[in-house]
Amino acid sequence: MRRNAVLFVLISLLSGFGSTAMTLAAGIWVLDLTGSVSLAALTAVCIYAPTFAAPWLGALVDRLPRRPLVIAVDLGLGALLLTLLAVRSASTAWLIFAVLLARGASYVLIEAGESAIMPSALPASALGDVNGWRSSAQEGTKLIAPLAGAALYAWHGPDAVVVLSAAMPLLTAACYALVRLPAPVRLPAPVRLPAPVRLPAPVRLPAPVRLPGREQPERAAGVDADRRSRGAEAEVERRSGLRDGLRALFSVPAVRNPVLLAGVAIGMSGVKDAAVLSHLVHDLRLPATHLGFLGTAQGAGSIVGGLIVGRVLARLAPIRVAAIGAVVFAAGCLAQALPWWPTMIAGSVLIGLGLPWTLIAAVTAVQTETPDHLLGRVAATSNTVMFGPVAVGIPLGAAAVHIGAVPPLAFAAAASIAAALIALRRVPRSVVVP
Repeated sequence: MRRNAVLFVLISLLSGFGSTAMTLAAGIWVLDLTGSVSLAALTAVCIYAPTFAAPWLGALVDRLPRRPLVIAVDLGLGALLLTLLAVRSASTAWLIFAVLLARGASYVLIEAGESAIMPSALPASALGDVNGWRSSAQEGTKLIAPLAGAALYAWHGPDAVVVLSAAMPLLTAACYALVRLPAPVRLPAPVRLPAPVRLPAPVRLPAPVRLPGREQPERAAGVDADRRSRGAEAEVERRSGLRDGLRALFSVPAVRNPVLLAGVAIGMSGVKDAAVLSHLVHDLRLPATHLGFLGTAQGAGSIVGGLIVGRVLARLAPIRVAAIGAVVFAAGCLAQALPWWPTMIAGSVLIGLGLPWTLIAAVTAVQTETPDHLLGRVAATSNTVMFGPVAVGIPLGAAAVHIGAVPPLAFAAAASIAAALIALRRVPRSVVVP
């Protein structure tokens, strides 16, 4: 168990470092090539866009061997990132967006595959702790990777960042290969029955004579009907598999409620982003570079939150932990709305502490309450529910700052608290989908 836990945390460190460094460098790179701030901002959208295809990508995870799949995707991602070495001018900048889209899709597959592998590689009692350590590892890389990526870009240009980012998935593929999984259950050998008595061969009648230029409509009709039947069966199986995954997520309160609550809180984090910048620059009259201090404070809170959430999950149901996290996140939003710089720092710490709790609680609920054969599609669909609202929340927050910085922060806090109270009205028992 300890070996697998260390490997999963190491995977989070490596993938988080490579992803963060490349995301930052991609925006700077597109800006240098095209001079367009709008195009540079679109690089981040490429990372989140494939999340909306997660239910279908998750179904693929359930149909294929999971560990070979994530290893193959990581190896393919490493090779794909190296194609960015061919980018030399604005005319080839499209390749950056194409690779980032493919990278976003690969991360959906890898996250779904990893979430489905972990319950087999770790005891259920350790999932909360390991998920918390993984979150702390990923947040910890956000304190170092942006500086490292920017420094490497300034020192040796984008090629150095590309090579570094391409090496990370190759290392994570090696880590996945080292994870110890339980041996498959071997069924007992079938009992051998005595050989049947051989009967004399039946008399073969001569084949019917085919007339030239004539088709056999009965046979052709039978073949077409058989093909249509097989195609219909495959379509029914595909649709029912997707419906099974959606039902496992949305019809089981023990899974649905933490995931929906995490979606609300994470979506509200997108609503507040523009308001924080506006409050900092326009209300407090501080330089925008102070966002770096807020980011560091939030990262520190996330590290602490990730380290202790496993112990809390051992004592409380995931929905309660998610609700606590949403309320702490709301308190952080209200603290950032106050007209005082120290409270903005304190608010960032609270946001960093509370937001991972909602996410980790939801992920743990999915892993512990979902049948193994549905884990891939449920994990992927839950990622869409949790992170899809960010794509909507960011532009809404950017539009809302025109009425002031405080209203969006207050709205984010109120929505998170309301969602937590609604989710806690009925705390479900632990239910496993049959």
